[in-house]
Amino acid sequence: MSRDHESLAQAYRLHSTSVHGLARRLTHDSTLADDVVQEVFLRLWRSPERYDPFRGTLRSYLLSHAHGRSVDLIRSEAARRSRQERHARRSINVSAPPDDEVWASVEAERLRAALLRLEDKERRAIELAYFDGLTYRQVAEFLGEPEGTVKSRIRSGMKRLKTALVREGIGSR
Repeated sequence: MSRDHESLAQAYRLHSTSVHGLARRLTHDSTLADDVVQEVFLRLWRSPERYDPFRGTLRSYLLSHAHGRSVDLIRSEAARRSRQERHARRSINVSAPPDDEVWASVEAERLRAALLRLEDKERRAIELAYFDGLTYRQVAEFLGEPEGTVKSRIRSGMKRLKTALVREGIGSR
């Protein structure tokens, strides 16, 4: 597919309804689905060479990207809601027993120490995804790395982090 207005317009006319429908089914939100459609076709416009007709149809290529972006948005929204809920609980629960606060502080320090033992690339990807609430795709763009590489680093880092935390006895009193 070449980078011209007519090709993009034709692709949009043929496939935007399907892309929007898939995104809407996954996100349960019309506004988020609109964002997915825009991002999918913007990606096609910016990098038409990434579509390889020998690997599948344009429709399947677009739907695949719509699925991935929808999942990223769902994760991002869930992380955002979780952060808001944690913040709300902290502001409401000002009378937590001192021993709970001390224990939480000890666990937080052990978590920080375990994170510092990870490889820099794993730690940075995990921090961006879990503490900054970025999606895998956003982490990949931020780091200038392929999305698959970022996912692998996060997965392997999380496994190593889990092993270290279990060894430290984090989460169990």
